[in-house]
Amino acid sequence: MKVGLNKNSHLLLSAIVVILAGLVYGGYPAYFMPLIFGFEANALDLKNILRAVMGIYIGIGIFWLIGVKKPDFWKAATLSNVLFMGGIAFGRIVSTLFDGVSTLFTPALILELLFFVWGLYNLKNYN
Repeated sequence: MKVGLNKNSHLLLSAIVVILAGLVYGGYPAYFMPLIFGFEANALDLKNILRAVMGIYIGIGIFWLIGVKKPDFWKAATLSNVLFMGGIAFGRIVSTLFDGVSTLFTPALILELLFFVWGLYNLKNYN
């Protein structure tokens, strides 16, 4: 892999961020949720949901890493990245409109929009 930005950079960076976010959400929810988000996650069903989200995030992050490593999977990984980032950004925009601005998640929204546009750019230019 070349040093600097290339067609795989958005997948690699996205994978790192999403896998780490998944580990925060589900790794130890009883500790991380009150620390970062200010709510308790002691209920069994809530822990189950958060760990399922962790699994989704880790699974999709691994798929993006596969897309970096195996060129035959690059397009599918990039398309899934665009849909994932665009979908999350859309949800955050809806929340911003209905619930107000989140100071904690506005930087995440900006990054998600960046990865969304970057992925679209890469699909257009490296397809």
